[in-house]
Amino acid sequence: MTFILAEECVDALFAALRESVISGKRIEVRGFGSWEVRQTNPKLYARNPRTGETVFVPARKKVRFKPGKGLKAELTKSREVGV
Repeated sequence: MTFILAEECVDALFAALRESVISGKRIEVRGFGSWEVRQTNPKLYARNPRTGETVFVPARKKVRFKPGKGLKAELTKSREVGV
């Protein structure tokens, strides 16, 4: 019973995160990190590595995750210990 409740909570969290990111909102989970949508600039001259052809890459939106202080500290600590 507890597993099902935990699964429903996690599913609801990810659904809320997904909806917020799609609508362009910034989401922050204190101590873990934040997600935000960023607009990229168009690239006039990009090269296809297979054919060498020059192509235009239009502007687009992409999601950026930035780890929070707590997560960074834990990752640094585990790296120093060698875990």
